[in-house]
Amino acid sequence: MVYVFLADDFEEVEAIEPVDIMRRAGIDVKTVSVMSGRSVRGSHGITVEADMMLSEADPDGFDMIVLPGGMGHQHLDASNGVHALINEALVRGKYIAAICAAPSILGKKQLLSGKRATCFPGFEKYCYGAELTGEKCVVDGKIITGRGPGAAADFGFTIVTALKGAETAKALKNDMQYND
Repeated sequence: MVYVFLADDFEEVEAIEPVDIMRRAGIDVKTVSVMSGRSVRGSHGITVEADMMLSEADPDGFDMIVLPGGMGHQHLDASNGVHALINEALVRGKYIAAICAAPSILGKKQLLSGKRATCFPGFEKYCYGAELTGEKCVVDGKIITGRGPGAAADFGFTIVTALKGAETAKALKNDMQYND
């Protein structure tokens, strides 16, 4: 199970494109609202109905958590429940993926220290101790980071590679007519 957290002002493409790619790969994905209701408004006015509320997320039942960027990352960072699940992921050796501004959440928790990572330009100062590469996507251990909206597909395929293997990601890219 993959939990993709949604908060008002999230960057739509950074959440929806990876969700679509993961679901096409057969990964069980749930969008999780960290707001007061299931309807979450993206940064470009697109409203998404989340699959579940944060209070319904099972700390024992996930393989990865995904933090989309956009200004919604501030709501994610302010959520004790999101931080609790990040901590659970660390303790249990699960994947944590963050894109755009969201790697700053991991940086502030010192989780990027000594790791290769990427983020949206301007958020580097919050990625404490990271070796910032500027690449579209970076995997370092169980942490996956993505640069921004233009890297959303690459971010999704990188997640598929981590959870289902490179051959599955390659076949899916072919099926979707995606060319690197």
